[in-house]
Amino acid sequence: MARVVVCGAMGRMGRAILGILKDRPNGLVLSGALETPGHPLLGQDAFEAAGAGKADVAVTSDFPSSIARADVAIDFTHAVSSVAHAKEAAAAGKPIVIGSTGLTKEQTGEIRAAAETIACVLSPNMSVGVNLMFRVAADVARVLGDDYDVEIVETHHRFKKDSPSGTAVKLADAVAGALGRDMKEAGVYGRRGMVGERTRKEIGVFAVRAGDVVGEHTLVFGGIGERFEITHRAHSRDTFARGAVRAASWVIGKPAGLYDMRAVLGV
Repeated sequence: MARVVVCGAMGRMGRAILGILKDRPNGLVLSGALETPGHPLLGQDAFEAAGAGKADVAVTSDFPSSIARADVAIDFTHAVSSVAHAKEAAAAGKPIVIGSTGLTKEQTGEIRAAAETIACVLSPNMSVGVNLMFRVAADVARVLGDDYDVEIVETHHRFKKDSPSGTAVKLADAVAGALGRDMKEAGVYGRRGMVGERTRKEIGVFAVRAGDVVGEHTLVFGGIGERFEITHRAHSRDTFARGAVRAASWVIGKPAGLYDMRAVLGV
């Protein structure tokens, strides 16, 4: 058995992860459920609060004590908290899986620094399908080259705070890398007014926020006379939760370093 602490346990993703952990997949057992100080569910049974049975594990705001008792942490909070948890996990010598999005380059750098002493999986999307999409997107881009225009459209629920999504950013980076482009120069985030003719090396990224959409990403390669599209649709947060749990099981015992889901999946 391996013990896991879930950070952001009462959030949408946290609850989905608890729902997976109640069945002890791959021998993972919940040992800690973290929330922010003052959260209304502090002290309550984590599984009961998430509607997943009974865990005999109370929701707490004490991460240092929780990680000390755990073998691995799963973090779905927000950028600032994720950085803090990565540093605290490093201090405790415990691996961590981070799925938070909206990280700045500086924050990613801080997590990378923490990963010099512990194993850390950092991915904006834990879905198997999306991570296959990253690989396929790069392969297709290399074949089609500069003759096809590249556009990315992502759709999420109205409550999502960051835009574009971390998945869309990574997808754009994968395509740009395959085409030898830099998103600082090629990236176009929305268009309005008389913007002129599309340049040959633009990569457009557009965000839609509506209703309760879990997540949808479409990559468009537009050529003369044809259009090639790759779309991934997440119907449930369970797909991300299962990926996160899989990553947590995988990262235990791994050498220090910063990994992504492609490393976990072997793709």
